[in-house]
Order: sequence, then C-alpha cells, then structure tokens
Amino acid sequence: MKKIAKIEETTKLFEDIKHIDKFGQEYWKARELMHVLKYSKWENFEKVIDKAKKSCENSNILVDDHFTDIRKMVSIGSGAKREQNDYKLSRYACYLIIQNGDPRKDSIALAQTYFAIQTRKQEISELEYSLLSEDEKRFYQRNLTRKGNYSLNIAAKKAGVKNFDKFHNWGYKGLYNGETADDIAKRKGLRYREDILDNMGSEELIANLFRISQTEQKLKRDKIKTEKDANKTHFEVGSKIRKTIKELGGTMPEELPTPKKSLKEIEKEKKNKLSE
Repeated sequence: MKKIAKIEETTKLFEDIKHIDKFGQEYWKARELMHVLKYSKWENFEKVIDKAKKSCENSNILVDDHFTDIRKMVSIGSGAKREQNDYKLSRYACYLIIQNGDPRKDSIALAQTYFAIQTRKQEISELEYSLLSEDEKRFYQRNLTRKGNYSLNIAAKKAGVKNFDKFHNWGYKGLYNGETADDIAKRKGLRYREDILDNMGSEELIANLFRISQTEQKLKRDKIKTEKDANKTHFEVGSKIRKTIKELGGTMPEELPTPKKSLKEIEKEKKNKLSE
C-alpha cells in the first residue's frame, strides 16, 4: 500500500508541473523537473541533461525537437536581474533524463514508474483501436494530429516558414482540391475560429495526419530552407495523398461526413456529467 501511495504521490507531482503549449502539446520545464527529482544544484542536473541529449543523438533523433533552450530573467536581489537558462522538455526528453539520472535516488525510480505508466496509457494496439467507438477513435487521432502539427511546425520553422497559417493552408489546398482552412470550415458550417480538426471523423483525421507526418519528413529529408519551397512541399504532399486516395477508390476528404458534434462539445458534455 505504501508503494502505491508513493506512486500516486509521484504521479501528482509530475502532473502538477506538466505544461500544455498552444498546440496542445505537453511539456515539462527542466528546473521544475530538477526539484521533483530532488537535485539541489542545477550544475549537477545539467550534466544529466547533457547525457540525455547524447542518448537522444545516438538514437538518430533530433535533439532540438525534444530539448528546447528557454531563457528568462530572474531577480537576484537589490533590483538586479540575470539571465537563467532552462529547457522545455518533451515526454521523451524526460524519459531520457530519468534513465540517465542517479539510480540511487528513490525519486528516480518512482519517476521511471510514472513515465512507464503514462507512456503505456498513450499507446494503443491495433486490436484495442478496432474496439473503440467512432468518437473514441476521433479523440485518439486528434491527439496524434496535435502532436504531429507540433513537430511539423518545428520543422517548418527550421525550413524558413514565418507565416504558419499560409503554410498550413497550402497543405489543405493540396489535400482538399484547393480548399483553405476557412473554406473547409465554411463547408462544414462551423462558427468563426472553430477548430476544423475537432470537427472531422476518424478517417478524415487519418488523411490529415498522413499529410502532416509526410510533410515533416520531406522538409527534413530534402533540407528545405525557404518559405516558398516549404509551402510548395506541403502542397505537393497534400496533392499526392489526395491522388493516392483517389487511386485506391477512397472517399475524397471533402466528401467525408462532418460529425454531428465537435470533440470539444463531447468533452464538455462528459465534464458536465461528471460534475452532476
């Protein structure tokens, strides 16, 4: 019972310091993680971070995608301030840090349990997926598209993209036969600024997830360095996916039905039921 209580306590600690960015992507801050893992000195914890970054690099995974430098000014007394470095960490980065941490610390062992449990919760087998309802499949695929768009935005930024709305519209144009995000929203009868991805069925979300992931990989593989070429790449990928759907005899994305309820509406209804 004591072990279960400790795991529950640890889970709360990590959930309390978890952040969500504007793309819906979860992340942790290194200095907050340091305290939870009971490291007293940043210098010592930074050595663990360096080892984790090396592990990431050795796995042929882009370090910058998981360890993002962030800096802020902090007060050091008498009105003076100095710059303090920190890191924005993905779940994978946290996992690597914990794997490279001091195994003698109870906090490290408990952290390993937490991330193992949470990672398993986010995974789903083919059989498990087939047993989900359509709305459950939508939630699952929507979560994947959020993560995919986050990674795509990082790749696009490195490729020189500054106008992200325009960049994403080129992808939609390719996949939806010239339709922009606004065109799709109007066709679906959505309110102003309502998220179109929250109003897609699982099949339509899968098509967009494929567009997102393939564009990210092509930007990196072709070493795209200008906004013009990045936009062109996104359009080409969307167009080729559309062509593939047609050749396979599938339904064009714009012809797929719009669900009666958005995912936000479903979430709100669930919360209301729980509060009753």
